[in-house]
Amino acid sequence: MQRTPIQASKKGPLEGITVLDFSRVLAGPYCTMVLADLGARVIKIEKFGTGDDTRAFGPFVDGESAYFMCFNRGKESIVLDIKSPRDRELLERLLDKADVVVENFRPGVMDRLGYGAERLAKTHPHIVYASISGFGHTGPFSDLPGYDMVVQAMGGVMSLTGWPDGPPSRVGTSFGDLGAALFATVGILSALYKRVQNAQGTRVDIGMLDCQAALMETALARYDVEGKIPGRTGDSHPSLAPFESFAAKDGRVIIAAGNDTLFMLMADALGSPALALDPRFMSNDLRCSNRPAMIATIEAITTREPVEHWVAKLNEAGVPCSPINTIDKLFDHPQLKARNMIVKVRGEGVRHIRTAGNPIRLSGYAENDVETPARSPGLNQHREAILNELMATHGAYATAVAGDVNPDDVDAVGSLPRAAE
Repeated sequence: MQRTPIQASKKGPLEGITVLDFSRVLAGPYCTMVLADLGARVIKIEKFGTGDDTRAFGPFVDGESAYFMCFNRGKESIVLDIKSPRDRELLERLLDKADVVVENFRPGVMDRLGYGAERLAKTHPHIVYASISGFGHTGPFSDLPGYDMVVQAMGGVMSLTGWPDGPPSRVGTSFGDLGAALFATVGILSALYKRVQNAQGTRVDIGMLDCQAALMETALARYDVEGKIPGRTGDSHPSLAPFESFAAKDGRVIIAAGNDTLFMLMADALGSPALALDPRFMSNDLRCSNRPAMIATIEAITTREPVEHWVAKLNEAGVPCSPINTIDKLFDHPQLKARNMIVKVRGEGVRHIRTAGNPIRLSGYAENDVETPARSPGLNQHREAILNELMATHGAYATAVAGDVNPDDVDAVGSLPRAAE
């Protein structure tokens, strides 16, 4: 059988850092994707048979999950049976090599497997150990399952999303997972920086609900000050006006004139400078208080011309504005193209898919490669290469091949359980 070479890490500030990724679905894989984009070597530890749950999520390209491809680019894959003594020996050698461990199981699962944070703090004190779960590893809810939809509801963001006369709405992307992923990334990078100073790893404990609370902007403070429960405001900002969409001749245009100067510039761009002198609209507080009248007055003007006309006029005047783009418009968006934000990813097949790339720009490092597709790993693709790298010199696994795991030895715990998303 032909060996699959271990994928070289991209050049980036994290080159030389090795991450063992036990995570599944989205929050953990998104975090480790960011680390891989920044140059870390990420080895994805997968369960026997199915691997990451998202390998079964559509849509599919040549039989492979586009969902999985998006969040696992640039990683290596190995299947491990934690109940197998030989695989446990391999995992120990991987831990010796690793700088970071990321997992998103329910609290207690990794402890039962023998690879919890407390144990590794004793045997591998250099490791930064990051756990992402619904509610973190302390508190009365710590043992409960936490999915994105659950924490969006519990964390209050759904109560703020939607229109006043409609039901609460889920944010259009997995806001709970992605927020937790980014906070986990910040925690890991902070811990790696501290390790440079004291050579000690750190436990990073991320609760998705905590992250939702942290991302509530001023909603908590507004309630504390005003005593009124913030509610849904559609597409408008509760404290700024105009800061919403307005009807044009052929659609809707966003106008974000968030201060008095911008409001005057907007009035000029709309060809109605007198609008800025209307006593109902002369300050932001007055515009918020008289929002329905302000919207009606502005829309009496904006409905005369198409969106493109008003975007050109407002941009010329320096007023923040935008059409409301559908997703298809992003692929050819001139700003995203200029910033190399649309990249290609493919799995084991030939066909690639397009998705968003790394948005972090660092001087001295190459920007996203928009021509060469990044690779997402096939299940267990890198097992033999990793075995050869770590074990061959010890006489173990000398004839190992991919798929070496005995399915009779695997159960829901031994082969790594379902993640907490």
